[in-house]
Amino acid sequence: MKSSSLKVVLALYLTTFLAAIEGTIVSTAMPIIINNLEGAELYSWVNTIYLLAMVVATPLYGKLSDIYGRKLLISIGIIIFIIGSALSGIAWSMPSLIVFRAIQGIGGASLLTLPMVIITDLFQDQQRYKIQGWLSSIWGVAGILGPLTGGLLVDYVSWRSIFYLNVPFAFIALVLIYKFLPNHYKKTARSIDAKGITTFSVGILLLLYGLNGFVENDEITAKWIYTLLMVIAIICLYAFVRVEKHANDPFIPLEIFTNRMFRFTLISGFVLSAITVAIIFYIPLWMQHVKGLSATGSGLVMIPLSITWPLGSILAGQFAFRYGMRTMGFIGSICLLLGSGAMATITVDTSPILIMFYILISGMAFGILLSSFSFLASAVASEKVRGAGLSAVQLFRSLGQAVGLVLFGMLLYSQTNSPQYVSLLEISIRQIFGAIAFISLLLVIYIIWALRNKALLASYNFAGESKSTKVKQVAQVSADGS
Repeated sequence: MKSSSLKVVLALYLTTFLAAIEGTIVSTAMPIIINNLEGAELYSWVNTIYLLAMVVATPLYGKLSDIYGRKLLISIGIIIFIIGSALSGIAWSMPSLIVFRAIQGIGGASLLTLPMVIITDLFQDQQRYKIQGWLSSIWGVAGILGPLTGGLLVDYVSWRSIFYLNVPFAFIALVLIYKFLPNHYKKTARSIDAKGITTFSVGILLLLYGLNGFVENDEITAKWIYTLLMVIAIICLYAFVRVEKHANDPFIPLEIFTNRMFRFTLISGFVLSAITVAIIFYIPLWMQHVKGLSATGSGLVMIPLSITWPLGSILAGQFAFRYGMRTMGFIGSICLLLGSGAMATITVDTSPILIMFYILISGMAFGILLSSFSFLASAVASEKVRGAGLSAVQLFRSLGQAVGLVLFGMLLYSQTNSPQYVSLLEISIRQIFGAIAFISLLLVIYIIWALRNKALLASYNFAGESKSTKVKQVAQVSADGS
């Protein structure tokens, strides 16, 4: 790898880590932030608004990068992220912090979306899969280091430092990208699909806001209002599909959804992301409120995830090219079944060491499968719609996380909103573990079924000299046959 390419890759790893860790590092600091800024009733919105902003902005960056180039769009995203981080650090109230977190989320969307697109642009075949494997591993590291880093900064520095710390590192990444990332932008006559952007953004915002509000409110009137918002959201998303069908240059090209392989990566990524975020959220809750561990102790229990998730991603990048992604898909599926199935057996008497072993197996599954899905998506996406296509992959994963938290939260909230909170909490979380195991089983069945498809099966066999050509041919056959 050339020195300039290495610097670009390091910058992309850094931006991905910064955006990914922001989803968890703030959670640890929230009790201190509430004491300082007050406004406890707005507690959940500090993280929710960050996720909402990212979900809406993700496909926008992908599409605009197809029109104006990757270098310009990721640079704009980093600058917005820096501004949002700096403003969050000087927030004087909870409403101001929420607004600044929204700005940070808009910038963070480019930091999560465009690195995968840029790597696909710059590298070919085996080298690309190795680099993407390392990129995917960052998610596992960020998910665990976020709470630990947040706790250390809050205890020994200040809650504001968790935002200020982003600024110098993001600036370094910006400089490296500006100096070393080639600009492949070629001026075209393509237009911006304003109607598509508007209907999609409004639809997604209302859907996630309505789901979140429906879960958190008990009043009948409030539930009807949030239900109405979700109905309006569905209407907006239906209008979005209609608009995109007739748009000259659609915001999200619907053609990418006609490819069976690409649909497979989107659906699988959505479901697996919901499973992942549920485990990351509810295992610590179980350890603290049922097992009686401290926040630090529950964080230590999650450490195996930060080891095997990156390891699984790296192994997928190393061996998918040699043995085929079909093989990696089966290995990841076995790990997912073992890990999630074991979690369904957790009781009050289950030792933390045994739970750590279950997490260890699950982390390997997340690393292998999510990386394999990314490899497949990058192999299928054509150059013309690569930005929009790969941003759709990230969009579906973010939606999976958001919807997963809401739906699993409904199961928890429905039973713990009572005087018997502590005793019912154990039952509710065990039911969530059971639901995770059941959904994992359905996902594995779907993966095995999808791999039996001849076109999709061939695309997973990357071993051999003509891998890249074969994938493109199979992708075309699959698209034509859908």
